[in-house]
Amino acid sequence: MPAGAAPFTAAEYARRLALTRAEMARRGIELMFVTDPSNQAWLTGYDGWSFYVHQGVLLPMQGDPIWWGRYMDSVGAGRTCWMETTHIHGYADNYVQSTERHPMQDLAGHIRRLGLETARIGVEMENYYYSAKAHAVLAQELPNAELVDATALVNWQRIVKSEEELGFIRKAARISEKVITTAVEKAEPGLRKNELVAEIYHAALTGVGEDWGDYPAIVPLTPSGLDATAAHLTWNGEKMRAGEATFFELSGCYRRYHAPLCRTVYLGTPPDEMRAAEVAQMEGIEAGLNAARAGNRTCDIANAFMDALRRHGIKREGRAGYPVGLSYPPDWGERTASIRTEDQTVLQPGMVFHFMPALWMDSWGLETTETILIREDGAAEALCNVPRKLFVKG
Repeated sequence: MPAGAAPFTAAEYARRLALTRAEMARRGIELMFVTDPSNQAWLTGYDGWSFYVHQGVLLPMQGDPIWWGRYMDSVGAGRTCWMETTHIHGYADNYVQSTERHPMQDLAGHIRRLGLETARIGVEMENYYYSAKAHAVLAQELPNAELVDATALVNWQRIVKSEEELGFIRKAARISEKVITTAVEKAEPGLRKNELVAEIYHAALTGVGEDWGDYPAIVPLTPSGLDATAAHLTWNGEKMRAGEATFFELSGCYRRYHAPLCRTVYLGTPPDEMRAAEVAQMEGIEAGLNAARAGNRTCDIANAFMDALRRHGIKREGRAGYPVGLSYPPDWGERTASIRTEDQTVLQPGMVFHFMPALWMDSWGLETTETILIREDGAAEALCNVPRKLFVKG
């Protein structure tokens, strides 16, 4: 493994390959073609803003993985991957956005050279980065191969974090604390929202001490007033106003690892119904954390939270969280389990979730969330240390 080329130890990458190959063997898959940039990074260390073109990792059952992508990005692969450069392949630039040829034609050539043109090949079909055209061309180029849907095969191997990964997530959590604290402290009537987001980005990217901030997989979500009744609005150039709540859905990021954290600030005196909802939400969060124990299920967390809300007469639908860790845009979730009333995923020590018990009501939104770690014993650990409350600024 080239010194300093990738952020984790050789033993950590060997662990990841072994997990993935065990699941490949269980499914009878002889070769994986991995296109999700988070999965590419998890397996090889590759880190670059190149996921707008076709690229991926070929993982056979033996030997080191192969990173494949645009030639100009193969240089970055050599700088960030743990494999030797003989396992990094770049295709010519005339394949990029061409109407005459497709990068999957080049990829098929590599698969043939591996002697796997008749293999059972797993591809990530439900994925932002693997297009319908890519699949069609690959199938046409490899008529004797069996292309099978292996969506989230690698994602599920990532769900239990190693100690090395938890170290990165804890660093991200310290940055999240700084980012949320900055947002709450700077928020005031008359401040333009884009100026507040500039402060948020500055706090996120400067990081904490020697732990520098990476770009988060989701941009700051900072809606105010009626905009905060929607879950995923970003920002605009309007001024913050008294008599409105603003929620901040943010995350620090350290070397692609996230620890999302949400808090809400009210400028002025909150209405009684919001204060009542805050009480219910806090009770629900405590109930959910207490249910988030190894051996329980993700639905147990959701049900504990929902039961608390129902006791207060609040109806809520939708999931209340998801696993997080290493991620690239457009999402910091891992797209596997959900904290949802019907999800039966068994909780294991080392799992990390964004417990997201937000409330979006008719005239305001209230987001108070935690990134939580499932421990060997006892209730889950909240990895960030920011007061869990509705922040009020007169």
